[in-house]
Amino acid sequence: MNLCWNLFWTFAKIGVCTFGGGYAMLPILQRELVEKREWATEEELSDYFAIGQCTPGIIAVNTATFVGHKLKGAVGGVTATLGLVFPCLVIIMLIAAFLQNFAHLPVVIHAFNGVRACVCALILSSVLKLRKSTVVDKSTVIIFMVVAILAILGNFVTFPPNVLGSVLSYVTSPIVLVVAAGVAGLCIRAAKGGLRA
Repeated sequence: MNLCWNLFWTFAKIGVCTFGGGYAMLPILQRELVEKREWATEEELSDYFAIGQCTPGIIAVNTATFVGHKLKGAVGGVTATLGLVFPCLVIIMLIAAFLQNFAHLPVVIHAFNGVRACVCALILSSVLKLRKSTVVDKSTVIIFMVVAILAILGNFVTFPPNVLGSVLSYVTSPIVLVVAAGVAGLCIRAAKGGLRA
């Protein structure tokens, strides 16, 4: 019961920092779960992020579910997820109730501009920390570069409405990129003779 309360309270504290969505929580998750509580390793957290990216839902919520399930089974998964989501719901309801009255004020506009800049910095910090445990050799560098280029193309280039454009849109989909990177990693490991059942 104590572990369930710890799961709920820890993820509730993380959920309070929900500005900017799930990606803004990544460095906080890394600090709380890996460095402070040792509920997951860097590699496990990277795996949770990858799986959370290609499954429905917010990446931070999916990660909370994975960590809770690892520690306390289904009860832990539900408890951690509720802990993360509860403060988000409260904050969103409060903002929805009052934002319309204050959204036009310059102080609110500037505050949100500052929050957006902070979110970009938090995401960059998370990427740099994850890089140490994920981009570890030449093959992972190649996978990283190819996926980064395709992801940037998918986000910033408008493809023509023809067959080639449809194929490029499909290839640059985040789910396709995650699955393709996983398959590439398996193939490279198998080619090196390091794949075990």
